[in-house]
Amino acid sequence: MTQTAFLNPAHMPAATRTGTVAGERFLVLDSWRGICALLVALFHFPTNSTISQSAFVGGSYLFVDFFFVLSGFVIASSYGNRLSEPVELARFAPVRFGRIYPLHLVMLAAFAAFEELRLMLPQLHGTGAEPFTGGFDLNSLVANLFLLQGMGVEDHLSWNAPSWSISAEFFAYLLFAAVVFTAGRRSWIWLAAAAVTAPLFLLAFSRTHMDVSFDFGFIRCLYGFSLGALLAWFQHDSIAEARQALAGDGRARLAWTAAEMVMIAVIGVFVALAGDNDAGIAAPLVFALALYLFAHEGGWISAFLRTRPMLMLGALSYSIYMVHIFVQARMINVGGLVERKFGLHLLGDIVLRGDHATGFGADLPWLGFAAILTMLVATIAVSWFTWRFVEMPALAWFRRLAKRI
Repeated sequence: MTQTAFLNPAHMPAATRTGTVAGERFLVLDSWRGICALLVALFHFPTNSTISQSAFVGGSYLFVDFFFVLSGFVIASSYGNRLSEPVELARFAPVRFGRIYPLHLVMLAAFAAFEELRLMLPQLHGTGAEPFTGGFDLNSLVANLFLLQGMGVEDHLSWNAPSWSISAEFFAYLLFAAVVFTAGRRSWIWLAAAAVTAPLFLLAFSRTHMDVSFDFGFIRCLYGFSLGALLAWFQHDSIAEARQALAGDGRARLAWTAAEMVMIAVIGVFVALAGDNDAGIAAPLVFALALYLFAHEGGWISAFLRTRPMLMLGALSYSIYMVHIFVQARMINVGGLVERKFGLHLLGDIVLRGDHATGFGADLPWLGFAAILTMLVATIAVSWFTWRFVEMPALAWFRRLAKRI
């Protein structure tokens, strides 16, 4: 695909939630987004089960980088040709803001309300910090309100901790729009420069490998986002042509199924081995390869990922990502209250990935497994509610607002 073609409206799809190829949405990539959101939720949930203690779950924070790569691919595919026009540039920011901020604000309000509740009910204090201190202090609340929590202005994770990534991603959106508007067809040069320099910066300055967030989160995001955008820049048309050629080709489907199975195995091994060392720096490259493969939707695994339950999971992915920490924290609160009232031993001190934590199943690993199932069901249920009554109405309102510009 040429640089000119990327900026030619005749070669570009209409904007959708996850972009399109040849008039079709990337349905399989939607489903992958949901799977990755659940894996990040598993990473954050403290239990003494074999699942939580596994090397794969221990490295699953790397799936945040899949979101960054996919976002770059989607934004470049859907908006790359239009951002050279001032009106489209002006419409871009409110639509992207409306996609992420309303749910972010609702979850901030939920965390703040619980801190207020802790002030009024001392039995909810537990053994943790006092209300509105630590990661829930008022200074950090201001940073979160202005989406700055992933831009290096904080010295700790705060409030809804995973939201550092949407902070970084929002400013990556704005930077991408500015680059395309000013550099036009030469934008790929800036994207390539970011994709090369960002990992070198992380290797040089991060002492926690790829596990950066409040400190170098924007650099981490820029790395994956740029790779995804470059993939859209140079491979968009080839993916469209390949998908058309694959339709109805049974022999090709077998080959693509084998490739998909190998890719899943590669991801599993990579995440398990690279989560605690500098090899994790390759995560965006691995996920860019996976995205390219599954964007073709050529195999039977892709066919499964196009089923209604998996697509629903994909639709809920942003809500899953944004609500899971709140759900998990409230489960621990409820577990503590049940312990004190009924004398049950649900929670205890555990060592998770080398750190001390309070989690489920300290003495009974099967209890940790049951807690995981409960957490996943509860997270998906709450996510459906926030998706239906927060995400979608807010996005529709901001899109109407953008059309008036």
